[in-house]
Parts: sequence; C-alpha cells; structure tokens
Amino acid sequence: MSDRLFAAIEERVKWVQDYVLKPEYVNRFQPEDIREAVTCYFESGGKRLRPAVMLFSCGAVGGDEKKAVSAAAAVEIFHTWTLVHDDIIDRDPIRRGNPTVHERFANKPSTKALFKDSAEARHYGISVAVLAGDVQHGWGISLMTELTSKFGLDAEVTLTLINTLDTKILNTLVEGELLDVQYSQVPISELTAKQIETMLWKKTGALYEFAAISGGAIGLNNPNLEDPRVVTLGNFTSACGSAFQLQDDILGIVGNEKMLGKPVGSDIREGKRTLIVHQAYTHANKEERELILETLGNANASTHQVKAVVDLFVKLGGISYTADLARQHVNRALTYLEDVPPSEYRDLLGDWAELMINREF
Repeated sequence: MSDRLFAAIEERVKWVQDYVLKPEYVNRFQPEDIREAVTCYFESGGKRLRPAVMLFSCGAVGGDEKKAVSAAAAVEIFHTWTLVHDDIIDRDPIRRGNPTVHERFANKPSTKALFKDSAEARHYGISVAVLAGDVQHGWGISLMTELTSKFGLDAEVTLTLINTLDTKILNTLVEGELLDVQYSQVPISELTAKQIETMLWKKTGALYEFAAISGGAIGLNNPNLEDPRVVTLGNFTSACGSAFQLQDDILGIVGNEKMLGKPVGSDIREGKRTLIVHQAYTHANKEERELILETLGNANASTHQVKAVVDLFVKLGGISYTADLARQHVNRALTYLEDVPPSEYRDLLGDWAELMINREF
C-alpha cells in the first residue's frame, strides 16, 4: 500500500510544485522578503495531501488530472496561508523543522539591521507573515481562475468552486480557528466532546472535503456540487479529514519530535482543547485533574510537568480513545468509497484514507 500511494503522491507533488514555482508566478512577489515569505513553506516540503486527494478524486470520476493541477495548487496555497496566520495566532516558533514565517523574518540579519529595537523586529516578522498570507490567499484564488483560462473548464464550474472556497470554506476555517482560540480559555469541564470534535473538523475537515468535491466537479466539468458522485467524494474526505486531525493531535502528544518538525507537548503548553485532553480529564481523579489544569495552557510548564501530563493522557485512555475514534472515521469513509466505481484511483483513495491514521508525521 505505502509504496504505491507514496509514489503516486510524490508524482503529483512534483506536478503541483513545478506549476507554482515557475518564474511567471514567483517574480510577481516583491520586495524580496515577501517573495521569500510567500514561497518558503512551499519550498520546505510538506505532506501535500490535499492536492493529492483532489487529483485522485478528479481521476475517480473519469476526469483528466492534468486539467485540475492549477486547482490542486490553489488548494495547497490556500492551505498554506492559513498555516502562516495560524502560526502567528498560536505563537508557534517552528514548522516542519524550520522557523515559522513570523519568526524567520523577526530574526533575519537584514531585519535586525533595519530595526534596532527587538520589539520592532518581532512586529516586522508578524507584519511580513500577515502580508504573505494575504498574498497567498489572493494567489490561490488566481490559480483557480486558470481552470478556465488555461485548461478550458466551463466557467460556471470555476466560478462555483471559487465562490464555495472563498465564502463557505473560508468562513468555516476561520470559525474553527477562532473557536480553537476561545476554547483554550474555557474550562475543559465546560466543553463537550461534540463541541471539540466539531471545532476540529471546521479547522481541518472542511478543506479536505472541498478538495475532493472540487476534484470531482472538475473531473465531471459540472458545476452541480450536489451530484451524487461529488457528494460521495466529499463525504469520504470529510470523514478522513476528521481522522487526520485526531491523528495530528495524537502525534502532537506522543509523536517523534524530529519527524514532526515541531516540539512535542507544545499543544499542552498552548492549552489546546483536544479530545485527548477531554477524555483524560473526564476519567481523572481530583489529584490528576489538578495536575492537568496546572499544566494545560501554562507556557512556562516544565518538561517534567508536560511529561507527567502526557503520561496521564496515556494512562487515562485519552490517546487510545482518540485513536479508536480516528479509526471509526476512516472506516466510515471507506463505506462511502464503496459507491465509487472500481479503478486505480479508488484504490489510491482507499490507501490515502488509511494513511490518515497510520502516518507518523
């Protein structure tokens, strides 16, 4: 499974990367700090799971994948700007093993030469990241227009996808992000598992769902997003998107830091309300709850404190509960896949679903 899937993903990653890093695009971005900020995440790698599933979905309905490459690139760029802004919101210093955009530009020698005051240098880093995200958002929408201008797709399909991405999906992502911030200040005892899972889906599942829906619509060259074939693909990736986020939360607690490219335990210090936390807290005794509450959201929590809470999350079933739920989502996703006609693409989608819960980074 893995070799076939990874080879297929890598092939499509190259299509997308070659498409977006052409000089005709990159040279638009000036001055140099903006060019670097806009492209650095894209150049540093990443899983590229969203463009891959869009292209697989296009092929699954009998479409030509190559006609969807600009849209696949658009979804990846759209996702990237949300990461750049999310890193600011979460005050994350590291992504994929490298400094986040705002950290990168706060600490560049050229920044420090320009701004003698360290607070001003930090503010400049944030400013560059905000502006880079804005540019990426616009770039993503521009790439979507090329479905018609370069690949001849019916203009109504292109307009429908752009409107869906920049209204429904954008608003859902922003809602999920803000709920995540708000929930970090709400006592864990006052949140339900349903509230947390819905928030997580809005942050992650919505864009995965769109990737498959748009791939299906492009493959069919049909603006009807209620077409049963399109709906089936959307339901499939929506469930997979939930599983992806749950696995992400697990890896953030017990994953390999070098593979993740970010500090394990940072979600605990940030006070992230995950199902792992909720499940562990629900089954903790008084002393264990006190330790969880003392550590969760404490930016100055010691390594020892974080390790003790991680051990509690394992002991109290938070990790196993979340892993089981992720498995349930993938199993549900695979039932939708039964309605997709047999093909190489359906097989790749099935492998892709399993990757959601078997990946280690």
